[in-house]
Amino acid sequence: MAMDFNDLAAFLAVARAGGFRDAARAGGISASGLSAAVGRLEAKLGVRLLHRTTRSVAPTEAGARLIERLAPALSDVEAALDVLNRFRDKPAGTLKLNVPAGVARVVLPSILSAFLKAYPDIRVEVVVEDSFVDVLSAGCDAGIRYDERLEQDMIAIPIGARRQRFATAAAPGYLAARGRPEHPSELLSHACLRAQFAGGALPIWEFERDGEVVRVDPSGPLLVKPAAAMDLIIGSAIDGLGVIHFYEDLLRPHLDQGSLEAVLEPWWQHFSGPFLYYPGRRNLPAPLRAFVDLVKEGAL
Repeated sequence: MAMDFNDLAAFLAVARAGGFRDAARAGGISASGLSAAVGRLEAKLGVRLLHRTTRSVAPTEAGARLIERLAPALSDVEAALDVLNRFRDKPAGTLKLNVPAGVARVVLPSILSAFLKAYPDIRVEVVVEDSFVDVLSAGCDAGIRYDERLEQDMIAIPIGARRQRFATAAAPGYLAARGRPEHPSELLSHACLRAQFAGGALPIWEFERDGEVVRVDPSGPLLVKPAAAMDLIIGSAIDGLGVIHFYEDLLRPHLDQGSLEAVLEPWWQHFSGPFLYYPGRRNLPAPLRAFVDLVKEGAL
């Protein structure tokens, strides 16, 4: 049974985006054109692939099975076609990255600036989400995560600063009124501003000094998911609502300006920097290959 490649690609795009309008915006194709393509595909196959409502679109069981087999196959086809990029003076195409919010704020700005200046014919799409995802099923070429959240069977290379810290801080006014904690355990009597992962996990605050590790599960007036409200939690700390425990790189500008003051600095815990990870295919898409090569060379 002959299938139209474009109809298959349209179905996958709609399923990934969760709707015809979002898929149309991402792909520069009309929603009506995508709907017609999916309709043709369903008619040829004789099965419904998508559940459609006025608010959302979701794969049927048959559609989900097709996605499992189709996503890797289409990625291989796209990679094969992308080999033609080697005959160009410079690589062209789209590089799609999946990254957590902290990486998007701290690591990517200077890296993408250098990369896009070096490769003006490449377009970069950045999907920001803190939850753990299968980058290939999500339609991305590569992801950036910290080592404890890397996918298995992927190639991973360091990207960005290799040594980072979690910093603890509060507004000067808050510390003047409530006092400065001298030991992490004292945070249990302070108002602490917490961040929750998108998947629902509430990370324990961890500190380390001279080999001693202290884990604290404090309470406070505010709980947010960092991907959605990173600026909110930092702004709340600046406004004097409580103590914040977050990536040092994100708090550093406010520490330097004096709107936040460091506390418990001898206890700040170090952790390794993030990694760029991607599938170990023989023929990587040219935009991803260019990005990987620059990262490996240390240019980024």
